[in-house]
Amino acid sequence: MADSVLIEGLAVEAVIGVYDWEREVTQRLVVDLEMGWDNRIPGASDDVMDALDYATVSERVARWLQQARPQLLETAAEGLAAMIQADFGVPWLKLTLRKPGAVPTARAVGVRIERGQE
Repeated sequence: MADSVLIEGLAVEAVIGVYDWEREVTQRLVVDLEMGWDNRIPGASDDVMDALDYATVSERVARWLQQARPQLLETAAEGLAAMIQADFGVPWLKLTLRKPGAVPTARAVGVRIERGQE
């Protein structure tokens, strides 16, 4: 499948990190998602029920990050990918998770994973 749905630059305030001080504050995370989805069906029907609801995916991603409070970006990325694939039936996704400001001399640090099959 060559079709996909994108969510880029989704900013979420969440607790993440391994240091004691990081467990006491929220930090900004930025999520980019590319999710495999057959867009021919909603393209033909013009019915939102046939589409991957990017607003709902965005809300669930934010809620998951805020509730999970992971220590590592890797843990967060794996958990998000599993949730998205299970809850929304996404067969393939590429997820980038960034933590701006984590390294003072870098704009952001992060991880990128791909899960599933196109």
